[in-house]
This record gives sequence, C-alpha cells and structure tokens, in this order.
Amino acid sequence: MARRLQRFSPFWTWPDVAATGQPPKRPTGRHAAPWRLPCVLGTLALSLLTAVLSGTPSAAQDSAVVLMYHRFGDSRHPSTNIRIDQFEEHISELRTGGYTIVPVPEIVSALRNQTTLPDKAVGITVDDAYLSVYQQAWPRFRAAAFPFTVFVATDAVDKATARGSQDYMNWEQLRELVESGVTIGSQTASHLHMPMASLTQNKSEIDGSNARFEEELGFRPTLFAYPYGEASLAVAKTVSQAEFVAAFGQHSGAIGRGQDLFYLPRFALNETYGDLDRLRLVANTLPLPVEDVTPEDHLITQNNPPAIGFTVVGDIEGLDRLNCFISPEKAQVERLGDHRFEIRVERPLAAGRTRLNCTAPGKNGRWHWYGRQFIVID
Repeated sequence: MARRLQRFSPFWTWPDVAATGQPPKRPTGRHAAPWRLPCVLGTLALSLLTAVLSGTPSAAQDSAVVLMYHRFGDSRHPSTNIRIDQFEEHISELRTGGYTIVPVPEIVSALRNQTTLPDKAVGITVDDAYLSVYQQAWPRFRAAAFPFTVFVATDAVDKATARGSQDYMNWEQLRELVESGVTIGSQTASHLHMPMASLTQNKSEIDGSNARFEEELGFRPTLFAYPYGEASLAVAKTVSQAEFVAAFGQHSGAIGRGQDLFYLPRFALNETYGDLDRLRLVANTLPLPVEDVTPEDHLITQNNPPAIGFTVVGDIEGLDRLNCFISPEKAQVERLGDHRFEIRVERPLAAGRTRLNCTAPGKNGRWHWYGRQFIVID
C-alpha cells in the first residue's frame, strides 16, 4: 500500500514545496504544470524584494549553477566527502555572497518554459542518500532555509531499512525529508553503470525503483541523475521515455537556456575540490552555449580518439582566450572561423570516464564554462 505523505509549507520553503514534483498523485508534466509559473515567479519576486531592501540593482538571467555533494563529514571517502568545516563555509558563502538558492525543479521549469531566473541562481543536489545527508547536511540546509534535492538509488535504502546501516538513510528518514519540503530524485535501483547495461536492464532498474518510490513515498520522482554521471544517447532516451522531465550528469558547467534537459551539468564539491575559492568560482559561472557538438554520443565504442568539437552560440566575449582540458591535461584547441572550435586529441582516451572542460572569461570576473563526460568502453 502506498504511503501518502501530508505535506506542510513553512513560509521559507513554500516555493520548494510547491515545485518538488511530488504531489500526492504522479507528477507527470501536465500534473506539475499548474505549479511551475507561480513557483518561478515567487523565487524571482523574492530576489527582487531582496535587491530593493538592500539597495542594490536587481538582475535576472536565463541560467543557473547546480552544485553536487555526496557525503558530509565522512573522512573515510575523501573523493566524495566534504568536510564539515568546508561545508559550513559553503553555507555561509551561499547565504551572504549575493546568490539566490533556487529549488532544482524550479530551475528545470524555468528552462523548459523559457522564463527568467535570478542572477547567480544556484541549485543544490546530493547524490546517493548517504546517512550523513540526514545527520549532517539536512540540519544545516534547514537552518539556512536552503531547498535541496536528494537523488536516491532505492536498493541501498531498502537494505538500510531492512538491516540498519551506518552508510545510507532508510525510508522513514527519507519520508522526514520529504515532509520538510526536500525534493527526491531517482538514481535507479542498484546504481548501475547504465551505458554498459542493456536496454531491458535499464528499463527494469527504472521501473523497479519507481515502484519502490510509489510504495514508500507515494509518488514517482520527476528528476533523474545518471549513476556516476555516465550517460549515452540511448540511456538518455530511455530516461526521457520513462517520463522524467530532466536528468543530470556529473560533468562541470553552468546550465543555460537551450541546453539538453537530459544531460544537465553539475559542479562536484569534495575535500580536494571544495575550498571556498573553488565554490566562489563555480557558483559564479555562466554557460558557454554550444551547438553542432561532436561526437554526438558521450559513449565512445569506436573511433578513439574521437573528433571533439563544438560551435559557440551567440556573442561571447573572451573566446580568444578559450582553453580546454581533458582529464586533466590541457588540450590543443584549434579555432575555425569566429565560433567553431576543434579539440585535437592525439592519444586514445583511456577506458572509463574522461571529462572535457572548456572555459572562456566573461564579464565581471565570471567565467563561461562548458563540460561533458565521455565513457570509453575498451
């Protein structure tokens, strides 16, 4: 029997509660639509009010930055952990640095509906539903009145509920988060490597996890995150056909209008890449809009090294200083005409994950940033 959750709306979370994509009935596009416009307008109005009260000029834009965390205060896993002292610095900076923390469903809704977002709009996501999210992150996000999204792989939560766990949240703890207005997204059932799995297996993983969400929380999530950030054209098609409205990877970059909603970037923050200077750098980034991207697929099974390139869209200043890096070496970039850029790669990409990051300086010390993650099957 599905458990239906009675929601409440404290004044500081009402935009998030309305836009979580988690009403009592399944929140597919037409069910969620009536919420989107007032939620986006509510966040924008709050931003404008803050600007008026502070005496600073207001601004709006059509882009946002989404941050990604995993563990909090768990030094056993430094590559996915953020220290508590680092995390508290992040909270302070995000509260005082001129940012507007926007619920991730509102960011997606604004992109889908081509409405504006506040300047320096920032979304917060957490992957994998580790116990430290409940014990360490949630109390601090709640005290700061920050909405956030947790992406959940349901098998781990099932095991934590059945046997207890020092690593993952159980379903009762997730229900507490939902009742407080936290958005829940999906990350399959077993957190598998989706590009390496069959179409049948990927569909089964999504269907199985959706069934568990409905049984335990009373709804299916509308947001998805690819496990390990690994995606391909076939995987993205499977996710879109499962009636999710957007999907996130783990490649860096700012989100802008016209971007593929099923390959949205996020900036990962951890012990090594989580100091205050990096947070300020990434939270202030702007999109580097591109088209005619090659290779089209993120999954590389032949023609390695691939022919990597893109065409920058619009009048972006600083393209003469565009630099690209491929995990983590600086790449040779060739400019063809005003807006076409080709990245010359001499050696085959190594098996596994390889990230591309390209940046160009923008106005007011901010940077335009484009990234993607390739998956190479040896």
